[in-house]
Order: sequence, then C-alpha cells, then structure tokens
Amino acid sequence: MLTEYHIEIMFESLGDSISPRALGIMTHANIHQDRFAGQFGHDEFHFDNNAFAKTYAYIEEQCRLVVESLHKKDALSAWEAFGRMTHTVQDFYAHSNYVALWLNRYDGKTPPPPGEIDPVHPDLIHSPDLRSGKTYPPLEYLYFVERLRPYVLPLIPRDSHAWMNLDTPAQGFKFDYAMQAAIKRTRIEYERTMKGLPKELLSLFVGS
Repeated sequence: MLTEYHIEIMFESLGDSISPRALGIMTHANIHQDRFAGQFGHDEFHFDNNAFAKTYAYIEEQCRLVVESLHKKDALSAWEAFGRMTHTVQDFYAHSNYVALWLNRYDGKTPPPPGEIDPVHPDLIHSPDLRSGKTYPPLEYLYFVERLRPYVLPLIPRDSHAWMNLDTPAQGFKFDYAMQAAIKRTRIEYERTMKGLPKELLSLFVGS
C-alpha cells in the first residue's frame, strides 16, 4: 500500500490505545519499509513473490524483538520493531489474493461490506490457492512510472504485483476490503504481541 494508507491504518487501528509519541515512531518505522532499499531483495517486508514462510518468520522475529526490547526497557526499539512488523501484515492484504478468495466465498451473492471481512479466516490463510504478487524486473519497476504504466502493464504477467496489488483505491472496490482487513489485522497483532506481558512492560509499550 502507499504510504498514506499505511499511516491511516496505524492511526485507525491503534490511535486510541497508545501514546502519540509511540504511535508516531511505530508509524515512521512502518513506512520506512517502503524506502528504496527496502523494495529490492526484501520479499519478507511486503509479502511478495509467494515468500510466505520467509515472511511469517520475519513477523515472528519482529514480535520477539518487541518483547526482548521491552524487557531491556528499550521502548524505542520495541516501537520500531512493531512498526516494521505491522507494515508487513498490512501489505499481506494488498499484495496477495486473500481479499479475492474471501469474496469468492460469496459467489453469486452480494458480499458483506468491507468492514465485515475476516482478516484471519483459517481456510483462506492456509489455502493452497493463496498467492502473492510476483515481481518481474525491469518491467515491474517501470510500472511505477505512471506515464509508462499503460504501455508496460500489458507486457507483465497476470500473477505479478503490478496486476494483483490493491495498493490504492484506483485498483477498484477490493481496495476497501484490503484496508479494513489490514486495520483489523494490525489490531490483532497488537493484542497478540501484548498478551501475557506484565503491567509494567505493557505500560512501557503503550507509552503511558
């Protein structure tokens, strides 16, 4: 997703739970994953190229760093690790076909509104049909040059990030489902990461 939507997701999902300073640092770490260097050779940052095992390992690594940092009373590192992790889980819904699979369950019927999407439906999370967009350099990079996009897109395979992404509203109605799923998933990961933490460390994390 584009930066503005990652920011919106962070504030929508966590704005009422943590301090402005903590949220600001988390959000900065989140969007920093989209820096130029983070776009190359880091499928685990964005759930790209069907690198599911690698990406889930990265998520767990960041969760572990959150807890380890809190035990060291290093709130800054905990916030940064959590921000990096949330970027990844948010991109899952924009860079995979999860939303399409969820909507396909309502074949021939009107699907529920975006706010009712289940972001962790077990049959879909573990579906053999789950895919994430592949990158096809150099054409994939040219896709991001807006004036070249109409000429480049027809040359890129349909299983590419360019065709599959739900990064902006321009991709159609499925973008709203990806946004709502990402908001819910960010909250789920926050609650999962905090579960079982003693009150002192929980207070440190939320910045109270």
